[in-house]
Order: sequence, then C-alpha cells, then structure tokens
Amino acid sequence: MDRATEIAAAVESAVESLVAVVEQARLAQQPTVPPAQLRVLAIIASNRHTNMSRLAEALDVVPSSASRLCDRLEATGLLRRVADPRDRREVRLVLTSAARRLLTDLRERRRAALAEVLERMPPAARQDLLRALQAFEAAAADPPSEVDRQTA
Repeated sequence: MDRATEIAAAVESAVESLVAVVEQARLAQQPTVPPAQLRVLAIIASNRHTNMSRLAEALDVVPSSASRLCDRLEATGLLRRVADPRDRREVRLVLTSAARRLLTDLRERRRAALAEVLERMPPAARQDLLRALQAFEAAAADPPSEVDRQTA
C-alpha cells in the first residue's frame, strides 16, 4: 500500500475515527457547547487581541453572524466584550475564566479519550504512528516550492 491515493484513503478513514473519538469527548462535557461556539472560543484563546471583524474573518462569515455567536457565548457567561484600551472605538472579545476552564477541560477530555484508544495499540505501532504524524506535520508545514511542483 504505497500508492499515495491508497494511503490518503487510509488517512481519511483514520481521521474519521479520530474525529469520532474527539466528538464523543466534546459531547461528554457539561455544559455541551456547540462546535461553532467552541471554534469561536478557540480563536479568541489563540489571539487575545481578537475583535469582531477579526473573528468574522477567521470564521469566514459576515460580522453579524459572528456577533450572534458572541451574543450566545456572552449570554452563557463564556465571553465578554470590552473596550480595547488601544482604541476605544474597538471592542475586544475576552474569554471568561469559565471559558478558559471549559477549554482546558475539553482538551484534557480529548487527550484522555485519545490515550485510551492509543493504549489499545501495540507499543511499536504507537511509536510508528508518532513518527508518521511528525513526518506528516513537517510535510504539511513545508509546502513544495514552485520548482518542486514543476519537476513532479
């Protein structure tokens, strides 16, 4: 099985399994937060200077849709809108401590669920998987140059 398309199919199948394991961990969390709202929280967590226009751009939605998502998160106590100290006309989106705890708990649940599956694999297979994932990550981070594409 060394043809790229066959390997791609196997990776796709494995990704579906990974997504199922991660989704089960999300659904086990209380309160359950919809995926779109979790994505908003993750975006804001990764950039403390997020405002509504940056969020809408990151989500690839119109600002009014991003604002409605933020309204829901604010109503549940997971998000606050505060004036940006650098520009009082801007509104910065800030996670509450409850949101940070929720994201930490979710990350721990996901890792525990994944570890449970990994424990069922033989140790050598886990090591092979680790090396393969690291190689995949490196290849994905280093896209081929124009010269590489022309010679392929």
